[in-house]
Amino acid sequence: MTHHNQWLAARVVRVPLSGARAAALLCTWILLSGMASASAADASGELLGEVNTAFKLIGPDHKIIVEVYDDPKVEGISCYVSRAKTGGVSGALGLAEDKAEASIACRQVGAIAFKASLPKQEVVFDEKLSLLFKKLRIVRIVDAKRNALVYLTYSDRLIDGSPKNSVTAVAVPATTPIPLR
Repeated sequence: MTHHNQWLAARVVRVPLSGARAAALLCTWILLSGMASASAADASGELLGEVNTAFKLIGPDHKIIVEVYDDPKVEGISCYVSRAKTGGVSGALGLAEDKAEASIACRQVGAIAFKASLPKQEVVFDEKLSLLFKKLRIVRIVDAKRNALVYLTYSDRLIDGSPKNSVTAVAVPATTPIPLR
């Protein structure tokens, strides 16, 4: 520890937290981290539509949402993901954990152009599904032999993930070789 860090550590004030004070700090942290993750998700995914699957008397209904993600390194490819969104009071407060089930379909929606060389495998989208460690991931895998891009979606947690997954592939025209790193 450097002299500066020792100086800072010596001046930290330890305040005992009552149950109410600790709960208030936890709620503030949850709200702030929820707002940060919502803005990051908005930057990459676009909500296309939703259907209600179960009525909830208090809070929003359970639903299936459909979002689209444009591949950040490959122009002309979009991935459509459908997944469950938990409603009710816990869903409205952002405390509910969404199911680990998602479906994906990636399609060529324009001329394919590569913005950069691609690694053999890369996480291209990563979105928080709960406040406590659960994420939806979309991984791009390059199939160089067949000149195709394979997209895999799954969810994971800090401790254990889910084996539930979905896969799709987009064939790239033979006249457009995939630039590999």
